[in-house]
Amino acid sequence: MMTPREVETAADARQIVDARNLSHVKVGLFDNDGIMRGKYMSKDKFYAALDGGFAFCDVVLGWDSQDQLYENPGVNYTGWHTGYPDAPVRILPGSCRDIPFEDDMLLFLCEFEGAAASVCPRNLLSRVIDRADGLGFDAYAAFEYEFFVFNETPDSVRAKNYRDLEPITPGFFGYSMLRNSVHAGLYHDLLELCEQMDFPIESLHTETGPGVLEAALTVDNARNAADKAALFKTFTKVWAQRNNMMATFMAKWSNDFPGQSGHIHISLRHKKNSTSAFYDSEQPMNMSKLQRHFVAGQQKLMPEMLVMLAQTTNAYSRLVPGFWAPTDATWGCENRTTALRVIPGSEKSQRVEHRLGSADANPYIALAAALGAGLYGIENELEPDEMVVGNAYDQKHPQHLALPQTLAAAAAALRDSKAAREIFGSEFVDHYAATREWEEREFRKHITDWELARYFEII
Repeated sequence: MMTPREVETAADARQIVDARNLSHVKVGLFDNDGIMRGKYMSKDKFYAALDGGFAFCDVVLGWDSQDQLYENPGVNYTGWHTGYPDAPVRILPGSCRDIPFEDDMLLFLCEFEGAAASVCPRNLLSRVIDRADGLGFDAYAAFEYEFFVFNETPDSVRAKNYRDLEPITPGFFGYSMLRNSVHAGLYHDLLELCEQMDFPIESLHTETGPGVLEAALTVDNARNAADKAALFKTFTKVWAQRNNMMATFMAKWSNDFPGQSGHIHISLRHKKNSTSAFYDSEQPMNMSKLQRHFVAGQQKLMPEMLVMLAQTTNAYSRLVPGFWAPTDATWGCENRTTALRVIPGSEKSQRVEHRLGSADANPYIALAAALGAGLYGIENELEPDEMVVGNAYDQKHPQHLALPQTLAAAAAALRDSKAAREIFGSEFVDHYAATREWEEREFRKHITDWELARYFEII
């Protein structure tokens, strides 16, 4: 019998659905915030959609993570002025996956077509990958995620007003053999789920903080890597809740602990001979001229594209000195205090780690930013600033390497970026910047506990 990993074509998709005698399948896609939206679809409709696509309400590109409609003049793609019509969507047969806890149920990813493609996150990444292809490169990536896990449920966290939550384990136990042995069953369950759903984990360990884990996903071509990252985040949360726990990828859920990162490892290979474009054994750090240009592009455009890697107001609470997150657009060799970490290796492993993104970022948009900026550097033969040696937090860096400090400032920087418009298209830049401005305005409507404690009595 055909397995999901063998499905490539529409005919294959029909064959595997028939073989399993399924009446329905699951289909899903990802919105601006990286949230998976989807539904069950009958077999007959699915078969028809494999050839002609199907319609999906475009409101998922016109609302926020709380299903609140963007009331922002800058969000022009959809809104009350368009009546929120259906937009065409195509099914991706090669994305077929088992859902292990739903018997023989299958999941298929989708993406928007037509006008909606200009603002669809997955299509955005595809355009950047096409740019790499045009330059003669195959792009590869691997995501690393930190996430906290709690002995809580969606009901209990609301009852507690998200305070005094109970992590699955107490204390600071980074890389703990104790924790992963005592709770080996949970680790094994998650590892097995990720294998079965084809977003395998290369390494899984505890991080510093109560109940926090870090998972490094296996490297793949850029498009597959983003699919796997988006699915990993979604189904890790599903896995946790099915086990009466909750996992959060929030950038910073507590002032007492470091934030949660979403690091991206990237490399390029020449299409003509499959050799590394980043590796040159005769250069310092094995760093080829092309890798230097790539890192330079990432560094130069980082302040302009920060909002694509730090997409929430909360993400800016993570970008503070001494909490394992970069505060300037710096680079270094094997230096985890810089925003870009060049990792010297073999012809196979030479790469750069983009350390700026937080765990809450949309994987498609974050990778599009990291890859697109690097390709821009190659196209324009840019040279990076001087490499940082030592603790980047203790050093003063040029003003042009400073990063925006708020979501609103970062959204404005993207809107004003000529390079971003060239790489991603003005339709996406205007739409995405407006959604982030909406997010920031929603935040300003609310009074925080900090403000009440600081100002209520004394001011």
